[in-house]
Amino acid sequence: MISILQGEVIEATPLSVVVDAGGVGYEVSVPVSTAEKIPPVGRRVKLYIHDVYREDDQALYGFSTREERDFFRMLIDKVSGIGPRTALALLSKLSIAMITSAVAAGDTGLLAKTPGIGKKTAERIVIELRDKMVPLTAHNAAAPSGLPSAAAPNPVVDAINALVALGYNLEVADKAVQKAVAKLGREAPTEALLKAALSAG
Repeated sequence: MISILQGEVIEATPLSVVVDAGGVGYEVSVPVSTAEKIPPVGRRVKLYIHDVYREDDQALYGFSTREERDFFRMLIDKVSGIGPRTALALLSKLSIAMITSAVAAGDTGLLAKTPGIGKKTAERIVIELRDKMVPLTAHNAAAPSGLPSAAAPNPVVDAINALVALGYNLEVADKAVQKAVAKLGREAPTEALLKAALSAG
C-alpha cells in the first residue's frame, strides 16, 4: 500500500500528475484543488495517496493534504454508490468545508451540482455522512483525522456565504476563500478571510 508519494513532477494536467519516484513514473489522479498546487515540471512534489488495486483496475489518487485524502476515503467507504471518480469530482467542485456545510444543512441541491451526482446520490451523501460529523460536537470531540465538524461554527463557510451574498458564483467564492485559508490559516476569523478573498479577487 502506498501512503505518501514524493518525487519529481514529470507532467501535469488539471486532473492528473506523473511523478518520478526512484526512476519509476507514477500516474496519479488528483482533484482540481490539488492540481492547482502542483509545482512546475522538474520540481519535487509530495502527495498523500489512496491506491486501488483490482483485477480490472489499478489506480492512484493523490491529494495535497492528509485531510483531503481522508475525506476522500470516507466518501468512498461510507457512501454507497460513490466510487473514486465520483468522489474526486466532488472534491474538485467543492471544498471540504462546503461539502461538510451542505451535509449539515441537508443541502442536496448543492451536492447534486457535481457531475455524476444526481439527487438520490446527494441524498445518500447527506444521510450517510451526517451521523459521522454532527455527533462530534455534542461531546466537544474533535472530528476524525482532523476533519471539520458539520455542526460547529465555521468561519470558512461563513466567508464563502458572504461572498455569495455579494453576488459571487459559489465555486468562485469557494476557491477564493480557500486561497485565503492557505494564506492566513484555518483559525483566521471570518472577517479576515473575507478581506483576503476580496483583495485577491
